[in-house]
Amino acid sequence: VQARTESNLVAQVRGNVISVSPSFKPGGFFEKGEVLLEIDRRDYEMEVTIAEAQLAQARLRLSEEEATAAQALADWKRLGLNEEPSDLVLRKPQVNEAEANVGSAQARLELARLNLERTTIRAPYAGRVLNQQVDLGQYVTPGTSLARIYAVDYAEIRLPLSERQLAFINLPELYRGEAETSVDGPEVTLTWTVGNEDYQWKGKIVRAEGALDTRSRQLFVVAQVENPYAKRDDGRPPFKVGSFVQATIRGEVLKDVFVIPRELYRKNEYVLVVDEDNKLRRREIYAEWGDEKNLVVSSGLSEGDLVCLTPMNFPVDGMTVDIVSRDGIPVESEKTANISSQNSAAGSGS
Repeated sequence: VQARTESNLVAQVRGNVISVSPSFKPGGFFEKGEVLLEIDRRDYEMEVTIAEAQLAQARLRLSEEEATAAQALADWKRLGLNEEPSDLVLRKPQVNEAEANVGSAQARLELARLNLERTTIRAPYAGRVLNQQVDLGQYVTPGTSLARIYAVDYAEIRLPLSERQLAFINLPELYRGEAETSVDGPEVTLTWTVGNEDYQWKGKIVRAEGALDTRSRQLFVVAQVENPYAKRDDGRPPFKVGSFVQATIRGEVLKDVFVIPRELYRKNEYVLVVDEDNKLRRREIYAEWGDEKNLVVSSGLSEGDLVCLTPMNFPVDGMTVDIVSRDGIPVESEKTANISSQNSAAGSGS
């Protein structure tokens, strides 16, 4: 189990940590925008005051230069000269310099205000503290890691699927320019074992990763569980990041197949069937899908075939057998059908 979003909380200014939220501890929950800790802001408040004074001085200087330039133009006109006055006469370079100084002072003020704002560390999203790396009274500098946090809106689980399993699951394909939330994937049941208790969660497959693992030839798909850390009426504990779960993915429905116990598949080649003359016959089959308990057979068996359930160490093809029910009562073969055609929903566990 892993978080959808996990990130480092990093200081952007230097100073002493003067306040820490009660939520700012390993395992603590917080909401988006909540104040997690504060850095001493007095130095930055003074920088804002200085920057405001410098901006006021720059604006005054600009006003003086504009007034001087206007006076120079009036004097030029009063002299009655025919040629156009130069930029130096009209003091345009001085006015441009004063305007640039105003812009620079404005930028310094904005930076000072931004640094002042950065002394308050707010949560970027609703989440939980994975580990805390600073505490009250500690001196931090820009780049100091404060904590590792993760989002709690979703939990994600990476599930490995073999190429054979992929054939039975309708995976959501994500194309360029398409949002992940628009993809509707198959349902998945996640079982988390805590002590002697099994807890189940419902989720869905939201995406598949972009490439097969080059060594295992498996494709990892991502299952998503919504709001996994909320309190449940059934007493389920919240998910824990890093825990392991068992996943069962709802697969496609297979038609015209037979479901038989796996132990009937001898040497992974054949099953034993009883013909109309009560003779034992080997029958090669093809298993479309299987798990630890059952096989889904798509060819090799027909509706009405009698499959031998009795364990036999040395079965001989053509030997005569007696057909009995599970309670030992003889059964006439022409009135018995051990298997029947049915639809089966394929599933995949990982």
